[in-house]
Amino acid sequence: MLDIEIKNQLRDYFAKIGSALTFRVYTSQHTQQVELLDMLRDVAECSDKLSAELTPNESPVPKFEILKEGEFTGVGFVGVPGGHEFTSLILAVLNSAGLGQIPDSGLQARMARMKQAAHVHTFVSLSCENCPDVVQALNQIALFGNKINHTMVEGSVLQEELERLNVQGVPAVFLGDKLIHSGRGSLIEILSKLEKELGVEESTVHSEEDLGTFDVAVLGGGPAGVSAAIYSARKGLKTALIAEKIGGQVNETKGIENLISVLYTEGPQLSAGLASHVRSYPVSIFEHRRFKGLKDGEFKTIALESGETLSAAQVIVATGAKWRTLNVPGESEYLGRGVAYCPHCDGPFFKDKKVAVVGGGNSGVEAAIDLAGISKEVLLIEYADSLKADQVLVEKLNSLPNVNVMVSSRTNKILGDGSKVNAVEVENRKTGALQRIELDGLFVQIGLLPNSDCVKGVVELSKFGEIEVDAKGRTTARGIYAAGDVTTTPYKQIIIAMGEGAKVALSAFEDRMRGA
Repeated sequence: MLDIEIKNQLRDYFAKIGSALTFRVYTSQHTQQVELLDMLRDVAECSDKLSAELTPNESPVPKFEILKEGEFTGVGFVGVPGGHEFTSLILAVLNSAGLGQIPDSGLQARMARMKQAAHVHTFVSLSCENCPDVVQALNQIALFGNKINHTMVEGSVLQEELERLNVQGVPAVFLGDKLIHSGRGSLIEILSKLEKELGVEESTVHSEEDLGTFDVAVLGGGPAGVSAAIYSARKGLKTALIAEKIGGQVNETKGIENLISVLYTEGPQLSAGLASHVRSYPVSIFEHRRFKGLKDGEFKTIALESGETLSAAQVIVATGAKWRTLNVPGESEYLGRGVAYCPHCDGPFFKDKKVAVVGGGNSGVEAAIDLAGISKEVLLIEYADSLKADQVLVEKLNSLPNVNVMVSSRTNKILGDGSKVNAVEVENRKTGALQRIELDGLFVQIGLLPNSDCVKGVVELSKFGEIEVDAKGRTTARGIYAAGDVTTTPYKQIIIAMGEGAKVALSAFEDRMRGA
């Protein structure tokens, strides 16, 4: 099943496995059982520490678990983890053996502090590009926290369960029958939601850990943050990088064709390159962290949501931006049940159905074009009096027979029957008339919001919440700099963010040498 090139790669990856790992496969009469067994046996052939064992325990669908030295690790799979989820399987094997990118000790301690034990299921589609991040995050929480068991479920093998739970978007994370997360998400976001659901041990709630004192602390792991960290480290400065995820918003970008000298790449590949590059320098990386606040002074103190703190003489804020939400009734209530933000991931759930896209910029028009090839009918709703997307995209949109466009329109409410979306209420901004439009799903594509809350009250912000910076990236606070999409610098582009990160790091070094 696996070609020779993949097997050779796996042999290299598995060379350092020191523990006996077993795929415990349940007996099943399902049509995909043979495919699953073939895959697992092929993977197991790549190391003498791996084996695939068929047990008499029966399952109506293909199912297996990973054991370490005969003990269940807490990680399981339902269905055949092919497509994008093959990586999740391989990383689960490596992480079970203590290999690969392992959460640091502080993060592992946080994973272990949940009060209750629980079993979590994540429903995925093998074509979903956001699903592996969520699956891999939950697998790590299961492996290193020892408080939850996690099972990835390939949705096509449990269609009745998808219908019973009204799943209309993936990844969909369930605690029992309760949906606790839907759509893309970082490890720290998912961990925070589990802590909310399962509680936290009282003895660890208020614990604090000092991560150290640095010359430069960079907040954010996107193109601007990674660039700033590399340039600071190259100047011989003791540098820390704190981020939710290396790559930041780039992880959610599909195709990238305007990064000069690179004809084409995709967000996950570029993010992996950023991570590899910054890890080649002596930068202290604290990933999967959220910022709580920044206290100014001769040495700036950075507080993290985890209770950890660190200090630095200079701080570079490169926290980027996040997807804007509509903030209308029904949006959060129907997230994953008709409301979605990723047409690539959730579009297939609306095959031959009617959907709406809110947003007339490039992302909205591109989403409508993509969905037009899947859905029966697509409605594009734009607040402004005309579409803001590039002309070539608008012309393509207008050529599609199953797309309708509404401009000068405000999305007032997302309506549903309690279990899924069935309509949207739209207001004509010129006449005030309200219209209820029946549909099956709605995709929000209205741009980005700067992540500047962590420095509110410390540096000056624009009316849009962006950090005000001068030509060299200095903010209104001495020793605090900013770069990338979180700033007033125009044109939110990857290549500009990289350049701004480098420029700001050089500015900070120059000020340091001048004693400014």
